Amino acid sequence: MKYPKQIRTYCPFCKKHTIHKVEKVKKRPRSELSQGQRRFRRIMKGYRGFPRPNPAGREKPVKKLDLRFRCTVCGKAHTRGQGFRVKKFELVEV
Repeated sequence: MKYPKQIRTYCPFCKKHTIHKVEKVKKRPRSELSQGQRRFRRIMKGYRGFPRPNPAGREKPVKKLDLRFRCTVCGKAHTRGQGFRVKKFELVEV
């Protein structure tokens, strides 16, 4: 899917329609020191099995896109809705 790099849309901070830059957000690495990850490592240690139902077979083939729209006037970014599933995504100049 081809999506424009700049789009004119409503900015909830300026409270008016302005030009926004579209950014695709990359997934950050999971924190190994978070409480849930430490609990998971503790449970997985030794001869125990997987602590919850195995997600294999129930996963979606494609993750949802995380798009941020950054206002060129105030510089703040916001999202629009929940994102959508797409295999190929490309930002293009219009």
